[in-house]
Amino acid sequence: MGDGPHAPNGHAANGGVEEKVDELRRLMGKADGDPLRIVGVGAGAWGSVFCALLQDAYGHLRDKVQLRIWRRPGRAVDRATAEHLFDIINAREDVLRRLIRRCAYLKYVEARLGDRTLYADEILRDGFCLNMIDTPLCALKVVTNLQEAVWDADIVINGLPSTETRDVFGEIGRYWKERVNAPVIISLTKGIEASLDPVPRIITPTQMICNATKVPFDNVLYLGGPNIASEIYNKEYANARICGTDKWRKPLAKFLRQPHFIVWDNSDLITHEVMGGLKNVYAIGAGMVAALTNESATSKSVYFALCTSEMIYITHLLEEEPEKLAGPLLADTYVTLLKGRNAWYGHRLAKGELTLEMGDSIKGKGTIQGVSAVDAFYQLLSQDSLSVMHPEANKSVAPVEMCPILKTLYKILIKRELPTESILQAIRDESMYDPRERIEMAQGHSLYQPSILGQPNRDANV
Repeated sequence: MGDGPHAPNGHAANGGVEEKVDELRRLMGKADGDPLRIVGVGAGAWGSVFCALLQDAYGHLRDKVQLRIWRRPGRAVDRATAEHLFDIINAREDVLRRLIRRCAYLKYVEARLGDRTLYADEILRDGFCLNMIDTPLCALKVVTNLQEAVWDADIVINGLPSTETRDVFGEIGRYWKERVNAPVIISLTKGIEASLDPVPRIITPTQMICNATKVPFDNVLYLGGPNIASEIYNKEYANARICGTDKWRKPLAKFLRQPHFIVWDNSDLITHEVMGGLKNVYAIGAGMVAALTNESATSKSVYFALCTSEMIYITHLLEEEPEKLAGPLLADTYVTLLKGRNAWYGHRLAKGELTLEMGDSIKGKGTIQGVSAVDAFYQLLSQDSLSVMHPEANKSVAPVEMCPILKTLYKILIKRELPTESILQAIRDESMYDPRERIEMAQGHSLYQPSILGQPNRDANV
């Protein structure tokens, strides 16, 4: 494949790309003349970039692959964003030429002058994601009618926030009632919900999708990794894991893999999905600490040691062999703390540039998934039925009592009874355990609670 962000160059490169398409088409039972239909649902930064990567790689094979992306209509682009967008366009000769060639440039001039209102679905057609204006993408086919977008899809990419996944896929499920062959769904979403009745357990986006659409769980996969969307589109080297059953994860990993975007595969779907939500929780606190200490490296390292010890503790509750998760979880946490939107959100909250009253859907960033994840993990881990032994008090306590940072974030973000400065008190508490002790505590006790991930017994495999 070529080095640029557009269609591949050279017959040899095209041959390899076409072989990957043909292999997946055969597996999906596609007849000649019937294109493989790939549909993105949700057009946030990662969802848009993921679809743009596929469009760049396979869009030239129009007879074999068709790609479209759904987003809701009617979201207006404000004047300040339109002005910034105009500057971005004029700073990139390739983008400027493309818009002129498509007769699309004039509307951006009119919007810059305040004579016209642009809409998010309209600019996405030209390759501009509202949550990531600074990184122009390739042009995309955008559909604003959900039924039209998904009714005949072979592969659906879920790029929705977890808080919207259930409702949107519930609607999609109604359109699929008459389908004979179930589509394959790849979820990019990293949020979770907590269900407390009849037993406390986590509900992940892939489970929401299965429940809403009745698509077999074998056809639903999760893809995640330590990735920043804009950097991936700009061809920064990155890797990810696609998790699910053997039938689909291996061929899809091959189909999705590009020279700069390496996709591995793993069978452990639910646990990887939950870990993707967990790191968002602690990223918000990391942003707060950075802002409140004027980017103190020492304070950030103290926080990192404490938050990772809490995450390790929680993974021992969720997984019988948590050591397998250490590398992927730490890598994903590290990149999120460095440059993710959840850390950005915590930083802005602590600086007073955002307020909790503004909600968790932020202009130019999309949904801050860590907020709902804080609530879900707190609700789940505060249940007495999951109680663990407190090492000093020598009595049973809810697991959340062993996670002071999680408790503090809940009181700041959800209960709103503490200021952001309280996060510093949480990491400076003189009675706090050495993080090593929490890790040893987790490793030395049988904490695994299979019911949290919906497993019936200790011998069940996730």
